[in-house]
Parts: sequence; C-alpha cells; structure tokens
Amino acid sequence: MVRPVDHIRLNHLTAEDDEKGRLFADRSTHQITDLSGVRLLRCGVDTVRQLYRGLIRVGVLALFEKPGTIVDFAGQRWHSGRVGRDSGYQFKLQNADLGFVLLIKNFNAKAESIGPHLKIEVSPHAIDSLSPDRLQARMDFYASQLLDNVEVNQCAVHLALDLQGWQPPADLVARMHCRARNHRDISGINSLNWATKSSVYGRGETSMFGSANGIQLCIYNKTEQAKATDKLDYWQSVWRRGDDPFDPDCLGNYDADQEVWRIELRYHHSVIQQFAAGSVDVNSGQAIETHTFEAFSAHLDGLWRYGMNQFKLLRTPRYFDPFWTLIRDDVRVDLPVESLIDDTEYKRYYKTAKGFSGKNVELFLGNFVSLLARERVGATKAFDRLREWECWPVIRDHYAAKDMTERDIYRHIRDLLEERQVRWGRAV
Repeated sequence: MVRPVDHIRLNHLTAEDDEKGRLFADRSTHQITDLSGVRLLRCGVDTVRQLYRGLIRVGVLALFEKPGTIVDFAGQRWHSGRVGRDSGYQFKLQNADLGFVLLIKNFNAKAESIGPHLKIEVSPHAIDSLSPDRLQARMDFYASQLLDNVEVNQCAVHLALDLQGWQPPADLVARMHCRARNHRDISGINSLNWATKSSVYGRGETSMFGSANGIQLCIYNKTEQAKATDKLDYWQSVWRRGDDPFDPDCLGNYDADQEVWRIELRYHHSVIQQFAAGSVDVNSGQAIETHTFEAFSAHLDGLWRYGMNQFKLLRTPRYFDPFWTLIRDDVRVDLPVESLIDDTEYKRYYKTAKGFSGKNVELFLGNFVSLLARERVGATKAFDRLREWECWPVIRDHYAAKDMTERDIYRHIRDLLEERQVRWGRAV
C-alpha cells in the first residue's frame, strides 16, 4: 500500500516554502489549494471524565431515597436521580450551573465493597473556567466526599476543534481512511443524543468514525448542535475571544453569519491508559504513567496529533487532503499548561492477556458461544453485545496479540456458532 504524503506548503505572499503556509501545491500536478480562508477558531477540551475507585461513604446513598429532588452535597445544591444501566452506574448528582455530573455506585460492584464506584463528568464551561490543576482539585474534593479509600482510576477526554471556512466534502466517507471498522453518517437529523444531552432539530449533519470504547472521530455542524441545546450564546462568546490563535496572519475571526463545524476526537479511558503505560519521556526514557486529567493535560497536543494520524482524510490515494495536513500540524490544544509533545514519544501499550488470564478469555468465549447457540442468537447480535461489555478491551487485546482484528474475532465467533449448531443442532 502506498503511504500518502503531504502537499508542499507555500507562503501565500512569497510562494516560497513555508511550513506554516496556507497555500498547498500538489507535488505532481502543481495544482494549488488555498486554505487562507479557513479560520481555526479554537481547539479545546470539550469533555473530561475522571474515574475513581473506593468505598461508598456512609450516608451517600441516602441522597437518592427520593430521586428527582434537590439535595445538599459538598456545600452545593444538586439534582439527585437514577440513571440507566447503560451508563454503568445507578445514581447521579448533577449541577448544570457548576458543570459537573457525578455518577455513583457501579452496577457491577457491591456498594459495601471497594470498587469503581465514581465517574465525574465535566462540561465544557467548567473545563474552560478552571485550569487543569484547579479542575483536578475540584474533582478530587467531590470524590473525597463520596468515597473512602479513594484511588484515582483513569480519565477520558474529548478534544474539539471548531472552525469556519470549511465543510465536509460530499465524499468524506470514501476519502477517510482509518483503522476503525465503524462508521455512522446521519443527515437531516430529527433526534440525536449528543454526549449526555438529547437534541431534536430538523437540519444538521454528522459523521462518526470508530467506536465509543476506543478512539472516535466525529465531524458535525456545531452551530446547529449549539442551537438545538440552547448553547449558541455561550459558544459564540468562546469563538469571539480573539484572532485565529494558530495563524496570526489569517484574516478575520468568527463570523456569526457563517456556520461553525467541529472536528472532535473522543478518547475512551482505556485508550488513555494505553498511552499512559506506553508513552515515554524522550529524555529519561520513563513511561509517563499518568492517571489524572491534570497530569495528562500536558500531553493533549500529542493526543491530537496521534488522532489525526489514525484518521486520514486523503485527496487521492497518494496525497493527504491539504486541510487534514493543516489541522494535523498546526493545531494546539488551548490549555494554560506547557505542552510536552516535543519531549514525549507517544505509543499505546496493549496489555496482552497471557497465561492464566489468556486462558480465561478462551474459556469464556467458548462458554459464551455455547450459550448463544442454545438461545439461537446470531453472530452479529452476539458480537455487538460482546463489544458493549466492560471486559471487551481485554478480549480484544488478547486476540490482537494473535494478530486478529475485530473483524477476525467476529468471524471466529460466527464459525464457532456454526460449528455448534451443525454438530449439536437443537440439543445445545
């Protein structure tokens, strides 16, 4: 397979080579693409999810005796309630004004035992108003009020680039190359769940690549989504803050009459853990081994660059789309911390399931397939349910060590199901 390369970047005034130029020349045809009209408004952290382990403190569950009421917690007023099983938790405390949702009591662990009983989700306006150290201190404080024997588990982050002067091409799906097997394209949306919000509107487009339990790329009309969630005033105030921070020479800034598109990378906490274990300081050779958002925040530029290399928008099979080169190389995450992108080699460490744990994976899958065959469940439905399970990363990594892709795992399950049904028939 031909490895794609970038177009030559030129200065838009002198036409000389310029690594930050907005003119892009095709190396073979010398055709020019002018991206001087692209306005990169802001790249920031849109979502933080910090996970904790611990023992639920006495009296905490009493906050949910009357779900749907307003309760006092940690010196603030919160809305208490129950949440669906899909969240992995039973209860939540929410204060939209503060910008925090506290998900409490893991469904798969007993309340009286130490376990992964807390996930704190932070909204964009809280992330924007607090530096990473102050945000971490606030989350740790809430955790200390909910749990004893608190242990930070890991974090998940969403990185979002907002821009104008560009919109997705009609053939986006055909030209987007990535390892991800999943793609979802939605046009003419009437109802769509955006993260933790539910939006209903008639016009809008979004395209999603990858899976929620890995790395996911989302490209959507942020203006329409902000209108649907009644957040347009807030986002316009963010977009109006100043000139293009990535290119001071770029003419203009936010144009209220032009739609804003968002390119968002969503990283599951299991992927962040892989980076924490596999990425090393180039000076010391030591793994970064981060567990908190505060500690990982200096590596978000590296995370953005990695994601832009995992998902590749191509102009032709030989060349990157100039727009993708621009946002891959020029964008920096807007945070008040010193970036460590130049001091870190970013790699993901895939924990292989060997020995006892590897045997457990094989035994589990065999029993799993036998039960599915007994209930006459098809391979597609079986594979979808398996990927929704919390232990899916362990299963996936076990087979990845055997050079098996997710598609190979699906075929393996399909073949095992067929074997049992053919050999045992309805006796299974």
